[in-house]
Amino acid sequence: MANLLMANLHFTKMHGLGNDFVVVAANDTDALPTAKLWRALADRRTGIGFDQALVILPPRQADATAYYRIFNADGGEVEQCGNGVRCVAEWLRMQGRATAPLLKLDSSGGRVEAAFVAAGMVAVNMGVPRFASTGESMLQVDGEEVLFTEVSMGNPHIVLRVPSVEEAPVGTLGARLESHQRFPQRTNVGFLQVIDPAHARLRVFERGVGETKACGTGACAAMASARRQGLLAAEAEISLPGGALQLRWQGEGSNLWMTGPATVAFRGEVDLSQFA
Repeated sequence: MANLLMANLHFTKMHGLGNDFVVVAANDTDALPTAKLWRALADRRTGIGFDQALVILPPRQADATAYYRIFNADGGEVEQCGNGVRCVAEWLRMQGRATAPLLKLDSSGGRVEAAFVAAGMVAVNMGVPRFASTGESMLQVDGEEVLFTEVSMGNPHIVLRVPSVEEAPVGTLGARLESHQRFPQRTNVGFLQVIDPAHARLRVFERGVGETKACGTGACAAMASARRQGLLAAEAEISLPGGALQLRWQGEGSNLWMTGPATVAFRGEVDLSQFA
């Protein structure tokens, strides 16, 4: 088995609305960095710095363009990442591998499809939202009741409605809920403020990362949650600290589409031996 640790690691630094990634191409025979090494590389002072690492691998299905894996800044592997999907698609386009009008991409979180609105602007079919219950759920946290909607977009999310995202306790309550025993695999926590049927604002405490500038699957989960409650229209814009995403969802049983940018920051290589 080849080992990426024996050579310099070539990477592309990308971001979707400030949610940043290191993108690495690998073969199925490569031994990927350990959780400890991913954590060292994610350090913004002594490493490259990123929210997630995206590893692009050869396709595992004949009709797919690629298979990708996602590693959080804490070294843990996760199932899906909406901003990351757009960056994977844009990276493949720049490599000349986006030859079909609709890219089919696979991950442990399931298949998504990506189409290019323009260079650096990607629309992604994120699939059908999967709700854990027919309505809102409730938890007692520090003696207070917290109401939320639990929904999966290939990865776990809960969405809390708040009157103001600026005043929402993202860093404190988000951290408590992310690791609450109610969620044995941990969860992403979205704080959603609905402005009107076409606009909402969102902040997300991401599992294994903390609050990020943007969370694509979090925006999808928020759209599904609010639309199910009749608060958002079939097409809506959700603004996050890093910028806005366009969401489209007709409702129960239909696929949810997300459109937003995917941007290259720089390319580089890092000597992995210095982290040994």
